[in-house]
Amino acid sequence: MRGPADCQGMVGARGGPQVGIVDYGLGNLRSVRRGLERAGGTATILSDPGALSTVDAVVLPGVGAFGEGMENAGPFRAAIQDVVAAGTPLFGICLGMQMLLSDSEEAAHAGQGEARGLDLIPGTNVRFDASVTVPHMGWNDLTVRRDHPLVAGVDGEYAYFVHSYYPIPDDETATVATTTYDVKFPSVIADASGRVFGTQFHPEKSGETGARILRNFVDIATD
Repeated sequence: MRGPADCQGMVGARGGPQVGIVDYGLGNLRSVRRGLERAGGTATILSDPGALSTVDAVVLPGVGAFGEGMENAGPFRAAIQDVVAAGTPLFGICLGMQMLLSDSEEAAHAGQGEARGLDLIPGTNVRFDASVTVPHMGWNDLTVRRDHPLVAGVDGEYAYFVHSYYPIPDDETATVATTTYDVKFPSVIADASGRVFGTQFHPEKSGETGARILRNFVDIATD
């Protein structure tokens, strides 16, 4: 039974930072929650947009199509903008990371018309070329391009990917790490403030590399 904040499953290390996981119907919520718990955070699955203002950091997970993701997340759009304006860290994972950008080729490719992203990191998401197998699925390595606390200790390590589209930020400095799958693409991005960031891969499925990234995120949420 849900509480007054319309939350599910408060778990984790009591006294750790409160991390809200946005439940908009498309995401590995429980896997992310378990990963955050192991990393030392207290994770709460949030289905009430108003509850985002009560946590120390927000995770926007995602599995599926961009257009459907933005439609489902519509009730959260204003609340996400508000927490970002307040300086609350926001971590997008896979589709959730793509939703941080302005738009995606995927909506048009799927016949869904134009779908607007959150536009927190201006740019677009593009599809891999037909010369490679799509989706890009499996383990691939990370090359850190610039300092960011999220990627401390993971340069050259491997993470788990499942995706057909990848982000192209308007500002090249938004790229924190890259991965090569025929083309070199941004696999970790962050805005100019460093408080909005995302990974194209799934840290909750990426073994010790992902565990390190989630611990880094919990540290960011603690600051």
